[in-house]
Amino acid sequence: MPIYEYQAKNIENACRHCRKPFERLQAATEESLAACPKCGGPVKRIISWCRSAVVETSEVHRSVESKIRDYESSGMWSHAAELADKHSEKVKDKNLKMRALDDYRKAGYDTDFLSKHAGLNND
Repeated sequence: MPIYEYQAKNIENACRHCRKPFERLQAATEESLAACPKCGGPVKRIISWCRSAVVETSEVHRSVESKIRDYESSGMWSHAAELADKHSEKVKDKNLKMRALDDYRKAGYDTDFLSKHAGLNND
């Protein structure tokens, strides 16, 4: 069931409850509230700010991530590092670059040199 927000139509004559926006859990098929449940004054439904984000990844990115995980779980650190490093350059993903550096370190490479080469701080 969605959550709807309501507020008094006339804020000067509103009670403490409906003066500011309040939420009401209602089925989508229910009628909108016409009156405040506390004071009975007229209310209107208001549009809520949606503060969420949907992040979609491409099929290619999911496939690369899966392959990196497979390499890591098999202990093939240099393969995982190389794949993560190349893909991070394509998608400009700093977290993936850091993951590549970590995998390089696990494979026995000098990560201080690689970090400087990549232009990253190795903190």
